[in-house]
Amino acid sequence: MIAPPLADRPPLSTGRLAAAVVALALGGFAIGTTEFVTMGLLPDLAEGVGIDIPTAGHVISVYALGVVVGAPVIAALATKLPRRGLLVGLMAAFVAGNVFTALAPGYGSLLAARFVAGLPHGAYFGVASLVAASLVAPHLRGRAVSSVMLGLALANVAGVPSATWLGQQYGWRTAYWAVAGVALLTMAAVTAVVPAAPGNRAATVRSELGALRRPQVLLTLLVGVVGFGGMFAVYSYIAPLVTDVTGMSRGAIPLVLLAFGLGGVLGTALGGRLADRALFRSLVGANVVTGVLLALVPVAARTPLTIVAVIFLFATSASVLVVCLQLRLMEVAGEAQMLGAALNHSALNAANALGAWLGGLVIAAGLGYTAPGWVGAALAAAGLVALAASAVLRRRELTAAAVPAVAPAPAQAEPAAVR
Repeated sequence: MIAPPLADRPPLSTGRLAAAVVALALGGFAIGTTEFVTMGLLPDLAEGVGIDIPTAGHVISVYALGVVVGAPVIAALATKLPRRGLLVGLMAAFVAGNVFTALAPGYGSLLAARFVAGLPHGAYFGVASLVAASLVAPHLRGRAVSSVMLGLALANVAGVPSATWLGQQYGWRTAYWAVAGVALLTMAAVTAVVPAAPGNRAATVRSELGALRRPQVLLTLLVGVVGFGGMFAVYSYIAPLVTDVTGMSRGAIPLVLLAFGLGGVLGTALGGRLADRALFRSLVGANVVTGVLLALVPVAARTPLTIVAVIFLFATSASVLVVCLQLRLMEVAGEAQMLGAALNHSALNAANALGAWLGGLVIAAGLGYTAPGWVGAALAAAGLVALAASAVLRRRELTAAAVPAVAPAPAQAEPAAVR
């Protein structure tokens, strides 16, 4: 069971519930903005601290490393803490990371600041997802969780372009000051409208990390790494794909990215509804559709209309996949739900690194900018294999659970002559 509602709390009014979910999503908006704005400001950032662009790319990698490390560590150590206070504390750490980024005098301090900014990323989404799920009836939990994730999707549509423009006009540091401002607003909003909720006082670090021994948790994480990694294999190289292969101008790249962002918003909203109806089947379906669309990239890249349509559609299906993965991990993690929900973001950041690396390998091998589409399809197929293993394991678990706890008494022995 996922995040049962608190029995001693009266139901929230519709307005209070909406305000609480918006407050939680606002934190996701801030996190999504800081994660991706660095990519748009990379030349400005490199010039600002006196390094070349390839070296500046390590700033992106170290943020992802902070997410991968921070999600399981914070979730395991902080599971006993009251959840509203924990959310505020995580946002405070996030504010500090972005303020340190804006103040960083050189490359080393900038790397350290981005690592700190990444640490609360996964844990925030894990706690926020559990809180949102506890505020609504069981049949609405998928929609509540997807509403929190919607903040991350909206960041790609509004937050990242706005912060990038701000950084280009007034210096790259202003983008991170702006993100810190949104995070401070999140802290105030969460304190004001999100109901108090206790932590899991019976939990221990050992019991939380014990979720990593569960085969279903590991299989779901594998789906996230390879299945979602397929999307990143293509997304990482969208700019040269649409300019060098499709023949679009550099000025059209923001419109292509907007199509991707809009697809993410639609998929995030749709994912919650599909998960509420049939979580595992929606997870499988999203993985299959994403793989098929990625395989179509080499063909779709021939014309602007078809490539933009495919990018929009695979962003939609991949975002459905993210929401379903989040809910699936919360479902199979047992009592370690916060760790399960947080680990989804560790898996997604590992997927980012894996997809970009494999996509780069086939391009470097001379196979062209369409080749990452085939890499993405292959990774999605690997995710489907992991889902098939999960389904088989689940069937065995249900079969074992159906066996009576006490075996029936043996029949009386028949005489030898009768036998």
